[in-house]
Amino acid sequence: MSAKTNHPVTRSALGVAALVTIALLANWLVSLTPAGNRGADFTENKIHTLSDGTRSLLTELDTPVVIRYYASRSTDYMPEELKLHMRRVDDLLKEYANISKGKIRIENLDPQPDTDAEDSANLDGINGQRMNDQNLFFGVAISCLGKTKPLPFLDPREETMLEYQLSKAIAEVSTAVKPKIGIMSALNLRGGPAMMPGQPRTPGWVIHEQLKQSFDVVDISMEGVTLDPKQIKVLLLFHPAGITPEVEYSVDQYLLNGGTVVACLDPYSVAAQMTSPQGNPMMGQMPPNPTSSTLPTLLGTWGMKFESAQVLADPTLATKFGDRNGLAILTLGKDSMPQKDNVITKNLGSVTLFLPGAFTANGNSGLTVNSIIHSTTQAGFVDPTKAAQLDPSLARTLKSNGTAYDLVTHLSGKFKTAFPEGKPKPTTEGTENKDAPKPQNLKESVAPGNVFLIADVDAFYDRFAYSVQNFGGTQMVSQMNGNAPLLFNLLDQATGSKHLIGSRSRSAILRPFTVVQQMEADFNKTVGAKIEEFQAKQNAAQEKLNDLQSQKSQGAELYLSPEQEAEIKKLREEQVEYSKLIREQEKELRRQKDKLAGNITLLNVAAMPALVVIVGLALFIKRRSSTRAR
Repeated sequence: MSAKTNHPVTRSALGVAALVTIALLANWLVSLTPAGNRGADFTENKIHTLSDGTRSLLTELDTPVVIRYYASRSTDYMPEELKLHMRRVDDLLKEYANISKGKIRIENLDPQPDTDAEDSANLDGINGQRMNDQNLFFGVAISCLGKTKPLPFLDPREETMLEYQLSKAIAEVSTAVKPKIGIMSALNLRGGPAMMPGQPRTPGWVIHEQLKQSFDVVDISMEGVTLDPKQIKVLLLFHPAGITPEVEYSVDQYLLNGGTVVACLDPYSVAAQMTSPQGNPMMGQMPPNPTSSTLPTLLGTWGMKFESAQVLADPTLATKFGDRNGLAILTLGKDSMPQKDNVITKNLGSVTLFLPGAFTANGNSGLTVNSIIHSTTQAGFVDPTKAAQLDPSLARTLKSNGTAYDLVTHLSGKFKTAFPEGKPKPTTEGTENKDAPKPQNLKESVAPGNVFLIADVDAFYDRFAYSVQNFGGTQMVSQMNGNAPLLFNLLDQATGSKHLIGSRSRSAILRPFTVVQQMEADFNKTVGAKIEEFQAKQNAAQEKLNDLQSQKSQGAELYLSPEQEAEIKKLREEQVEYSKLIREQEKELRRQKDKLAGNITLLNVAAMPALVVIVGLALFIKRRSSTRAR
């Protein structure tokens, strides 16, 4: 027995077996540690790397968060697409847990019928999806501080939004109370008592009521106030018409102290005038001074200019009203949203702005300016009164200078004060409390800040954003466009976590075959015109044959002239000819695809072995030359 053990072959086999066993055990042990789940990401867009915002959010967690991960793993009916996506979610959640340093705990549950896991899923609001006659589960529920945020179904088609949705949910549940936003407005958003006895009270704006459902809303007076970012998460300036320098100074200091500002400005507020007793601008009843709003001191310091005397018209984006064009009523689709990965606009279909203004940046503020929605280069400024009345003469007088104007934009960076001399003196005597403590006059942001600018307020007015109907005293509200979701997406991002402001969606793991797509596009471009020509001739021939058949059905004797027979024969010959052409082109396209696939396969299969062989030969030659030298 001893001799067998000492045999060189036996010792080698035992050594190899021991080495394999050690490697497997070491790999298993390392996989149980955080270091075992780390790796290097060499992809183009770092699709396997969490964003800096998510990392900052996770490292600052001070309260444990539980993620209950419901996935039907033991079923044979889960589609392959979901199985593949499930593995990506597994890796993503492991990364969340690793970065959080134990603050996030993942509970993996496989809900089977009539089990505790299924009951837990139902309690968390995850009811499963009906697939292949089976109720399959694939969702998560994030819990913290007695609050739970479910993501009922992790749709592979929403893969690029998954990180943002998880991070936003974690930020939401780890906050003890609803985010508090302050609203400062010259409009009566809350509603009020009846105008006359016996009439119902004036209702508040729908957008204001919906904001109160999602946030802790504080209505702030447009008088000299002190704004504390620790109390007010986001300040919403909603048509601050007639804002004074004292109030602008309060906004300035709030921003420099770390606050986030969302400013909805308007050069010509239709909503303000329609709710005014002076008249209705859409009916030609104009008040003497149309209400406009701007931030005269702050915008200049932020490096922005806002057109507050005219409204922006754009014939490319004009909204049609019967036989008339609303040149300054702009319907903005995906082509007007340049940041395709911005979570604010990613799921918006279209946004409609009513007589908006426009922003332009001069680039002198040192801030980062990101356009969220913009006009086309055909846009220009027009008279607001004529635009409100859909005056057809505007189409003839509109002049464009070739600039695409910003309608919704995001400013970020280190802001500087617009009041280097300190707080301005009050314009009205008696408004300053001399006994109040003097606040610190900041000259620059204590941390990078954020300002969102929207060039319209009317977009969120009931008549332009919602369809409101009353059924038996119950008000039913539905959205008409993407206007309200735009504002809520923006506020959700701004209030969720400072680390998520400006977040982008992740790049998709599945990449398009751009070379193949270009080949198909070239094919369609080459053959498409001939196919259309053939189809047009085919349709014309069919119409003539239908006429002849109609005559025959009416009892007339059907005779074809020699010219008709020749034409039909010619059309049939062309049909055969074009069919052959199309088949040849399709064969050529398939040959090009097969050649490309073959080259890729050869590269994948042969490149690495060839590289190893070349390196091996190089080492062999180097060692051989060294041996000869000795």
